[in-house]
Formats: sequence, C-alpha cells, structure tokens
Amino acid sequence: MGTSNKSDREGREAKARVARMEANQAMHEGQVQRRKRDNLIAFIAIGAALAVAIVLALTLFVPKDDEPAQSAPAETPAADSATQGLTNSAEVPDAATAAGKTFTGTLTLNGKPLGVTLDGTKAPQAAAVFKSLADSDFLAGKTCHRLADAPDFGVLQCGSLKGDGQGDPDYQWGPVENTPADGNYPAGTIAVARANTIDSNGTQFFITFKDTTLPQDDGGYTILGKVTSGLDVVDAIAKDGIEGDATDGAPKTKVTIDSFKLK
Repeated sequence: MGTSNKSDREGREAKARVARMEANQAMHEGQVQRRKRDNLIAFIAIGAALAVAIVLALTLFVPKDDEPAQSAPAETPAADSATQGLTNSAEVPDAATAAGKTFTGTLTLNGKPLGVTLDGTKAPQAAAVFKSLADSDFLAGKTCHRLADAPDFGVLQCGSLKGDGQGDPDYQWGPVENTPADGNYPAGTIAVARANTIDSNGTQFFITFKDTTLPQDDGGYTILGKVTSGLDVVDAIAKDGIEGDATDGAPKTKVTIDSFKLK
C-alpha cells in the first residue's frame, strides 16, 4: 500500500516536471517567434522609409516637360559636358552679367516676405538667370506647386511655367554649378530644379526648409543662394501638410509668389 502510494506520487511528480519543461519550451519558442516577427516588422518599416526617401530624392526636382531638351549626348558624362562648356539660347542671360556679384532681395509668398541672397561668384549662370527673371517679374503670380516632407528631406518647389509642374522646353540652360559633394543641402538653401541633363535647368527652383540630402550621382542641383530671413514662412506651409496627407505632392495651402525683387 505504502509502496504503491509512493510510486503514484513519484509518477505524478515526474509528469508535472515534464509538463513544466514542455511549458517552458513552448514559452521560449513563442518568445523567439515574437522576436523574429518584431525584427521583421522593424526591417520592413525601415526599408519602406528608405524607399520613400529614395523615390522622393530621385523624382522631386524634375520639371515635367512635354519634350525635354537633350542637347548633351547621352553617352557623354555630365562632368565632362560641364567642363566642355555649353551653348545656351540667346534669350538666356550671359553668366558674365552676374559673375562675382552678390544679389540680395525679397521673395514674397502669400504676402509674407523671405529675405534672400544669390551667389554670382559660385553660381554665375544661375544667378544671371534668376536676376533676369526677377527684373522681368516673370515669377510674379507663379505658384509653389510641390511640397515634400520626409526624414532628412524637406523642400518647397516653385516657378513652374503653368503651375502644374511643367517646365518651359524653350527656356533651358546649363551647366549645373555649385553642387555639394556630400549631397547635403542645408535648411534655407535655394537651388535650381532641372530635368535629366546638366543643361536642362529652367525657371523652377526649390527651397529646403530642413537639412536635405539628395543624390549627386547625376550631377546634383545648382545651389543658387539661400534664405536669410523668413524661413518660418516655409515651415508654416510645410506644417499645414500635403494634399492627401502624402509625403510628396501639392501643398494643402496654395502658395503664390507675389513678387521676387533683387538688387
């Protein structure tokens, strides 16, 4: 009787130990699976964010042209073309008119002024173009049609011919000037938008409202100058958001260039 009870008790204890071991093993396997799942989710999230940033960086500043100019041979590297010199049309102002000069003035958006300066020493051709556009009041009434806001990437793009992102295929010029080797465009940078060749700059420009990194493998974008005051105007536009709550598109707040004056 006593021996039987002891055997039964030992059997129950053995089963309990086995059950505890199986429970611990199941819990451990569950933790491993959860860690794998969490790591996968984190990896996917990081990959998605990176993909968005890459897509924005590759597409944001390309003006839409019905027939983009392709005056540089496709097989000629951009850097080589730049050193060979480019022939712009007669209506594009000569870079010599801005070389060595600094232009200061005001860009007014929705009635609110931004102080700006353009660097004719580092970007003489770009400065000559935008001084001419300012003097002719070309930009008055044009819109800022595109806003992009992502990590390490925040810009407002303006100056489209018809306000729809289209460029002017009859007014394209080159070369690209004053591009940062590290691809970093600090907050307040004013740079020139272009299509897919170094001589496809036009009348569109963008303002960075946060430190922004852009790929430089295709030549980068000309840094024309900088915002010296009033960058909070652009910050406020960015805070209002993008249509459809996207990361890239038309700003919810319609943005009109009232005037662009330089001296």
